[in-house]
Amino acid sequence: MSSEPMPAIILVEPQMGENIGATARAMLNFGLTDLRLVSPRDGWPNERAVAMASRADIVLENTRVFETTAEAIADLNHVFATTARTRDVIKKIATPRAAAAELRAHAVAGSQTGILFGKESVGLSREDVTLADSIISVPLNPDFSSINLAQAVLLVAYEWFQTGDATPPVQVHNEERPANKAELSHLFDRIERELDARGYFDPIMQRKHVILQNMRNMFQRLGLMESDVRAFQGIIKGLTMKLKDKNNDRDTP
Repeated sequence: MSSEPMPAIILVEPQMGENIGATARAMLNFGLTDLRLVSPRDGWPNERAVAMASRADIVLENTRVFETTAEAIADLNHVFATTARTRDVIKKIATPRAAAAELRAHAVAGSQTGILFGKESVGLSREDVTLADSIISVPLNPDFSSINLAQAVLLVAYEWFQTGDATPPVQVHNEERPANKAELSHLFDRIERELDARGYFDPIMQRKHVILQNMRNMFQRLGLMESDVRAFQGIIKGLTMKLKDKNNDRDTP
């Protein structure tokens, strides 16, 4: 896990233990463990949160409770507030992705950061938003823009995690190696020999070079694995054997 400071997740007056537990689970999925609660309605600890956290115990065990939002963010250098109501607030508004990039930059610089999430029923108060430096607003379907507390945390935590994740965006899910140039060249040569043996190029001999070049380019674009080349070799062998068997049958008296 990174040694950079990770954002704190601050739930302001959360109403349901289940949502706190689901938040803890979403946080740990993406490596976040600093959960802070401001005046949770049903107190803390909460058995319903434990059941919903699905073994995200480290988050629940480290959870701290504060009476006010100001106390919960006192040690932080930069705070984001998540809210859909931004018209009457003059602050920088960022998408979760843009906010995550900014949070990562703060982390690299050694700054402590946090993200405020409001209560399930009404979100953050104007006073809470005023305490934040910036706002996170999630782009959603305007005809149905309601997401629950844990979903909001998961969206932001995911974007944070992506800024430090080195997983290739596209990869082949196996342990094979790509075919090397020698294997590809052997396959190309064999295809050319078999086509020559069947007179494929006889009526188009003047285009043979171009056709072979196009074929090689096509195979190069496919990104074949070692097993793919073996499979093609097996197909060619099977077709060749079948043709030879038929010729032998014709020669039998």
